[in-house]
This record gives sequence, structure tokens and C-alpha cells, in this order.
Amino acid sequence: MGAILDGKKIANEIQSEVAHRVKLLKEAHKRVPHLAIILIGDDGPSHSYVSGKTKACQAVGFDYTLLQFAATISEKKLCKHIEQLNEDGDIDGFIVQLPLPQHISVEHITALIDSKKDVDGFTNHNFGSIVSDHPLLLPATPFGIMELIHRYHIETKGKNCVVVGASRIVGAPMSLMLMEQGQATVTVCQEFTQDLKGHTLQADILIVAVGKPGLITADMVKPGAVVIDVGTTRVADPSKKSGFKLTGDVDFDQVLPLASFITPVPGGVGPLTIASLILNTLKAYDRQHA
Repeated sequence: MGAILDGKKIANEIQSEVAHRVKLLKEAHKRVPHLAIILIGDDGPSHSYVSGKTKACQAVGFDYTLLQFAATISEKKLCKHIEQLNEDGDIDGFIVQLPLPQHISVEHITALIDSKKDVDGFTNHNFGSIVSDHPLLLPATPFGIMELIHRYHIETKGKNCVVVGASRIVGAPMSLMLMEQGQATVTVCQEFTQDLKGHTLQADILIVAVGKPGLITADMVKPGAVVIDVGTTRVADPSKKSGFKLTGDVDFDQVLPLASFITPVPGGVGPLTIASLILNTLKAYDRQHA
């Protein structure tokens, strides 16, 4: 039976460490870190994610500003708001909550963000720093996963790691971090990779970030593997008050008896993403006030 990798527990540890630092700043009569969040439209999951981020700011003692705009906002107007945040000396970091309306280019918006304030770690400057000796603000979700692996003392050096999903947000930076920081042997797959099962069965550490519920079944997992499920998809569930439940990319009940460690959904990677965002904001604050 696999041991549960408790993302909430590790996230709380990280946030407690940040809160202690904020306490010291207040005692020294210094300004505390300030995070700004841009939220566009009425996407339900986005509002939920942003709520989690503002609550985390409150928990650690950060200042925060939430800027909400209608889904009809023009790209030009959004760019002006980003430029204002770039220039605002009281804002240490900010994020633009994804997804964006179809008429707004994510690539264009990301390119406008000052890399010193890019606490999501999405800009080319921060992304590229993954493969340097001095990484900067790392993409939040893979950063959180690396913290989870480290704090559970899971060995990565020389291990076979398979990452399913190659998005710029999770899969691609995750593979680079495992190679650079973890000294692992890494294979990157897609959900449509030929003989996906043949690849996943080789994994000592399997990380799945596709967004396809139940993609990974028990026959695709090597006994004793560490399984980290990044997928979070809302599926209908009449038994829930909300009418839906969150489901990962891994068939949790089937895989649990096989894995040495496994993350649940929810309660696994999600809280770590928010904790990493908070930690990145503190790092951005420190770098701008060094």
C-alpha cells in the first residue's frame, strides 16, 4: 500500500516558514511583501484558484491586491495594467491568472511581465534560468513538486523519471528541474505517445500532467514507483453539494496499492503550487530589496 504524499502538509510547512519571515520583517518595521493578482472573466475554477491564493497571502501576512476585469477587456488595456504593475515599486510580484479569453495572447502578455516580478515563473528569463547555476523564480507547480520530493526525502539522483505532459507550465519545466536539480534520467511523453505504457512502466518516479482523468491505470505503473498526479479536472458528481468533484490523471484507487508514494487529488500538488507562489513572492521581494 502506497504512502500518501501530503501536499497540504508540505504547503503548510512552507507557508509557516514564510509567515515567520514576515513576522521578523514587521518586528523590524519593514514593509511586507505585496502580491498583485489579475483575474479576468467569470471562469469558476479561476475564481477558486485566486481565492486560494488570496487566503494564502492572508495566512502568511502578505499584502495583496486583486485586480478583476471583465472577459471583454482588450489586450491593449490589459497590457497597460501590466506595465503599471511593472513600474509600481510597492508591488513585489504579480500574476495573470490563466486561462485568458481567446482574444488575448498568453505569449504576448507573459512577455510583458517584468521577470523580477514574475512569481509564476513563466517568462523566458525565469524559465531559462532553470538550466543555470543560479535559478531565479521557478515555475510554481514544478517548484512545488521538487519541494515535495525533497521534503519527503525521495531520491532522484540516477532514477528513471517519466513526465507525461510537456506543457510550458508543468511538464517542460518539470523535466528540466529533474535533470538539473534532481540529476535524474528523464523521459518526456505525451498522452498520445506510442506505447505510453512501455515508457511509464520504466518510471521510478512518474509525474503526470495532462488533464485527462484516469489516463494512468495500474497496469501502467511499476510496483514501488513514486506517482505524482498533477491533473485536476472537474467531473460531474451529483452526490457533491457543488455538483462536481476533482479528479486526477491517475486512477488513484487502482494505483495506490502498487506505488511506494502517491499524491491524492485534491490535496496533493494543488496546495504546493500556491505555497510556491508565496515563496516566489518572498524571493522576488528579497531580490528587489537586496
